[in-house]
Amino acid sequence: MVQQSLTFALDVPGPWDFIAIILSLFFGAFAGAALHSALTGRNVTSAKLEAEQILGEARKNAESKAREIELEAERRAGERRESVNQEVQESLQDLKERQSRASKRDDVLDKRFQDLERREERTADLEKKRERAVLEAEKHAQETEIRLDELIKRLSEAGAMSREEAVEALMNEVREESAHEANHLTRQILEEAEQNAQTQAREITLMAIQRFAAENVSESTVRSVKIPSDDLKGRVIGREGRNIRAIERATGSDILVDDTPGVISVSCFDPIRRTIAAESLQRLVTDGRVHPSRIEEVVTQTQRDIEERIRKAGKDAIVETNIRGLHGKIAEAMGKLHFRTSYGQNVLRHSIEVAFVAQIIADQLGLDGNIARRAGFLHDIGKAMDHEIEGGHPAIGMEFAKKFGETSEEVLNAIGGHHGDIPATTPYTPIVMAADAVSGARPGARRESMELYVKRLEQLETIAREYPPVREAYAVQAGREVRVIVDAKEANDDATFAIAKNIAKKIEEQMTYPGEIKVTVLREIRAEAAAR
Repeated sequence: MVQQSLTFALDVPGPWDFIAIILSLFFGAFAGAALHSALTGRNVTSAKLEAEQILGEARKNAESKAREIELEAERRAGERRESVNQEVQESLQDLKERQSRASKRDDVLDKRFQDLERREERTADLEKKRERAVLEAEKHAQETEIRLDELIKRLSEAGAMSREEAVEALMNEVREESAHEANHLTRQILEEAEQNAQTQAREITLMAIQRFAAENVSESTVRSVKIPSDDLKGRVIGREGRNIRAIERATGSDILVDDTPGVISVSCFDPIRRTIAAESLQRLVTDGRVHPSRIEEVVTQTQRDIEERIRKAGKDAIVETNIRGLHGKIAEAMGKLHFRTSYGQNVLRHSIEVAFVAQIIADQLGLDGNIARRAGFLHDIGKAMDHEIEGGHPAIGMEFAKKFGETSEEVLNAIGGHHGDIPATTPYTPIVMAADAVSGARPGARRESMELYVKRLEQLETIAREYPPVREAYAVQAGREVRVIVDAKEANDDATFAIAKNIAKKIEEQMTYPGEIKVTVLREIRAEAAAR
């Protein structure tokens, strides 16, 4: 019994056993929960990583597709833009062409309108002239009737005259009538000629002057060379002036040394020799070595350089004027004119001006412009050797051109006759004379001494005062115009025109001047009254 009791006691669990069981269950439940939580967390993390990876790839694919879509959109937009720009350019080009055609049509219409206006003006002028002619004819008829009545009255009075007295009276009356009619006819012819020729002459002259207006370069027979120091000036002079004498012998020029500090002057009538001397002296001053052998060497080199410049200037002028077939000697002679001046105007530039002005005038008159340009270019070639050959430069130039192959009669006559030394046999000679006057008379072309200027003005006024009805005469506009005041009691309107014509003719005969001189005759009537 006791044994069974002990066995039963051992089989029945106690309180601690229950606690142990409860704790075991608790820890088992906790461990199971922890294990379950661990397994569940690992699965969630893995799922998150996979989801993030899928999202990343999806995002990359979306971005790539977006870039492709953007590039495709930009490409299509660029193509569309180019297409639109091309269409716009084509539209603009078409618009410009239409505008150009419209502008041309407008120009043509404007020109036609101008022609119509000019025709209308000419028609109106002709109508006015016709009306004036009718009025003058009526006035003439009335005057004729009046004179006829006077003549009948005089004839009735002439019965008491002798034959000689009647003839003398009739001749005096015919003489007065003839002078009056001649003055009236002269005035009418001059007015019509001026109206018809003034516009065309002005256009030709202005076109010729505007095309060429080169600057005026004044130059005298003396050139100055600057010397940096008195010591160098002494070396240039040399012992007892031997270097100066060596330069004078080598160049044929006069070397002038005075007390002016820093300057030595070179004087010579030949512009080429003067240039050689001045440039040689300048080179010696720059080099600093001044002695006779060096002087000869420098002068020789300068002469070669000047000769080369002469040939180049001649060739350049021939190319500029586009003249062909000239001999080399003629080209060289024209190059020498580069160093020659006339009243301060460079003769080579003057020759080029005359060439083109003569061509313009000849073209306007329907003549051969090439012949006129050639004649104008060569007209002053005699000035290149007139200091070496006796005679005037027109005759010298004509012989020189003929000697070296110039065969054109028009050109030779223009060279020899452009100053009236020989009669003009072709129309190109007066054209060259006119072009020569235009080139020399344009503003700023030439300089003139004050003494010659004053003498020309005095001569103008003296010629104008020689006519009895003239009370005063004034030369104005630098001698380009002379204004004459006549007594209104001694000269009528027709006589005023005759006086102007006679004064202009006398000026042409007695004076030498460039361009033209305008004669203006004023017939003044003064009426005075006193109020008391």
